[in-house]
Amino acid sequence: MKDSGGGKGGEAPIDGNGAQKSGQLGRNWRIALTAVAIIAAATLGYLGGKRGVSLRGASASAAQNAQYLCPMHPFIVKNQPSSCPICGMELVKKGAGAQLGGRGLQLASHVALSPTQQVLANVKTVAAEVQPLKRDIVCSGVASYNQDKQGKVSAWAAGRIERLLVKSVGVEVKKGAPVAELYSLDLYNAQLQYLMAYKTIKVLNRSLSVTFPINTQMSLGDAHDKLRQLGFRQEQFDELQKSGRPGVHIPIYSPFSGLVTEKFVQEGQYVNIGEPICSIADLSPIWVDLEVFESDLSLVRAGQSVAIVARSYPGTPFAGKVKLIYPFLDPKTRTARVRVELPNPGLKLKPDMFVTGTILIPMADALVVPVSAVIDTGKRQVVWVEALPGVYQPREVRTGAKSGQGVQILSGLKAGEKVVASGGYLIDSEAQLSHGEEPPALPQAPLAKKGALDMSDMEMPK
Repeated sequence: MKDSGGGKGGEAPIDGNGAQKSGQLGRNWRIALTAVAIIAAATLGYLGGKRGVSLRGASASAAQNAQYLCPMHPFIVKNQPSSCPICGMELVKKGAGAQLGGRGLQLASHVALSPTQQVLANVKTVAAEVQPLKRDIVCSGVASYNQDKQGKVSAWAAGRIERLLVKSVGVEVKKGAPVAELYSLDLYNAQLQYLMAYKTIKVLNRSLSVTFPINTQMSLGDAHDKLRQLGFRQEQFDELQKSGRPGVHIPIYSPFSGLVTEKFVQEGQYVNIGEPICSIADLSPIWVDLEVFESDLSLVRAGQSVAIVARSYPGTPFAGKVKLIYPFLDPKTRTARVRVELPNPGLKLKPDMFVTGTILIPMADALVVPVSAVIDTGKRQVVWVEALPGVYQPREVRTGAKSGQGVQILSGLKAGEKVVASGGYLIDSEAQLSHGEEPPALPQAPLAKKGALDMSDMEMPK
């Protein structure tokens, strides 16, 4: 009974100790797993927190370094989103320029001016117009005598100058007026011969039964021809027939009007047949000889209009026509002379006076803008077009011939578009300061739409 009870009683402690050891072992594993989990969580939390701090720092740094600018006024730059103090537009992030698209990039190259800035910059716009274009060839020249209106008064017979009616150079002489009186034996004898033949025929003419001797008729004809060769005029024949007495002093008449430019004789001087007495030139129509370079000769034609300006009369242009292009070239100056004939009212232009001539070459109608509207950078020509009121865009153009204050536009501009004729260089300077470089030219596609900026399909930055 003891053994069996003792035996049963002895098995119970053995079983209890085993169960106790088994429970203790489970708790130890749970504690170890919990510790490992805590350590892992702590490690992951540390790494995640460090990464989060790094990301937040990078984001904060990026946000701090971000720049926002105005598409209309690129020189307005801020570190945070806001509106432009000039035009009120929302600033666009600098890195987001690619999101603007083509229209936005075009808009960024524009320059906008307030009304006050336009007044201060003296900005004036002019519409491009199609009008007749004339190319101007400016050249220097010298006024000269009109050789068609210039000549000399000569003695028709040998004799002595009894009276000189032209006393000095510069005296005006009318056509048909006497310039000198000449005593000549040849003239006197020719008058006597003429009177004898004339009176003989006159007497015989009264008798109906007497015919004219042939020698008498021939004598009268010879005397008449001789007097004509000696300068006798019809009124002198009439006077000789009326008076019946030969004149002692025979006047010498001027065949044209003008001014005496030279005087060759004095009173009492003997002259021979054909010896000049004085030179006379008509200066009312005058000539101008212009020096035209050989590179421009192909454009010059007879009949083209020419404007002449003299240094003595800078504000008074004289209008003339090209009359002759001389058929030879000066080998030293490489120029050819072009003769221009023009009226000379008041005889203002004097021979040997230096003048400046502008030959107007007519050309076809063309699109013309003021010369001041074109900015030549050396590589290209640029004009500033008014896209919107107060907004100006650069436009690359190709220019042609110049005419006075206008220049021909071959491409890049349409009729009716307004270009900046005054103040364009100030706008260009502001654009270069804003962009840090020369403002870029717009693509060729907008040029087909007269250069106007279409804002209907442009996405404005928000």
